[in-house]
Amino acid sequence: MSVKSTGDCIESANAPLAYKAEGIVTLKTQQLEPPLHGVRVATRALAGMQKEALVTQSFDETVWRMVCDEGPYLNGTDLAPPPLAYFSAGMASSIAAGVLALARERGTELSDLEIVLDNRYSMEGSAIRGTMIAGALPVDLSVSAHVAGKNPNLNSLVFAELSKSPVDALMRNSLVDTFSIVRNSQPIPTGAVEESANPTPDDPVGLFSKHRYVEHRQALTDAVLKLETTESVFDADHGAGAAMKNIQKRQLHIRSILAVRDDGLREVKVQIFKPIGSVFRFLSDDSSVFGGLGRAPSGLAYVSAGIAFCFMTQLGRYAHIVKKNLDSYGVIQDTTFDVGEGRTLPVDTHTYIETTEDQETTQKYVDMGEQTCFLHGACRLSNKSRIKIAGR
Repeated sequence: MSVKSTGDCIESANAPLAYKAEGIVTLKTQQLEPPLHGVRVATRALAGMQKEALVTQSFDETVWRMVCDEGPYLNGTDLAPPPLAYFSAGMASSIAAGVLALARERGTELSDLEIVLDNRYSMEGSAIRGTMIAGALPVDLSVSAHVAGKNPNLNSLVFAELSKSPVDALMRNSLVDTFSIVRNSQPIPTGAVEESANPTPDDPVGLFSKHRYVEHRQALTDAVLKLETTESVFDADHGAGAAMKNIQKRQLHIRSILAVRDDGLREVKVQIFKPIGSVFRFLSDDSSVFGGLGRAPSGLAYVSAGIAFCFMTQLGRYAHIVKKNLDSYGVIQDTTFDVGEGRTLPVDTHTYIETTEDQETTQKYVDMGEQTCFLHGACRLSNKSRIKIAGR
């Protein structure tokens, strides 16, 4: 058995956990017409459970580079946020951006906005038997703010925003995500997952040599930071290496707390409560197309990166559990959001795998990666958010 990677790692990069990448000219989203908004994520596996992503959006040529890690429960090094932290921070930021934009549109004065978001996920079954499946539970969303001016009704603002929020729609509606597979540089059909109808882009591995970190040109070097380290626990269900076991029956709980800084950046602190994990801080902004300054990744960029990272984790984890060869793996993922109607289209993922295993095993990697991915599970299921609102 071998699950390999590039050998590159977060420790040797000498760079922030997230920054604007320079030199990328080939990473572009699909051509979309408003109100459709696309996010393309290219990812590759680094050492161990670490991953690296390049993220770009429609109508904006900026490319953000982000890295991801896992905690002790997945034998990770805990140097960067896990996938679910990216998704949760992005969801909180996207909702906050919508509420703030709607308040401006209505002439409502809104201040001291705080959003508390609790995301919960489940995993149960055996990886070896192929019965392991992950899913998402209803989101608990708490919103508080001081409101004044015209239409000072926070309930109306929040519910109107959620009705057209593409991220809430992702959780609320059932989606059938699509995939393609390139094995050892040759396309092969998918197995159980739905086949993508879109052209397969070139392998993303070459993209990562085309960007560089230039410190003096970075206006913002702390878009993603680790704030606190939580010591590893050693219980059977949530301790070191627990998530690498063949049989699982557990739930995860991630909490995000969002506030708006004086400079307008949205600040989100994220901690995994179950299994216990470290605390990470995300800064978020919108592009100029959506009224922001582009100083930090948008909420939808973080959401999209989280989905790609989570699928990558589960693909590598499955190969490790079943003791099969996986020399390298990466994805190019397209998420498409209807920001006018408040819809999310099925996630489209192109998977690139180098392996000595046969076609059937390669297909199984992707099938089980999707089946055990918490965030593809969130897309697959339908869950309405549970909402608490407190105007001040």
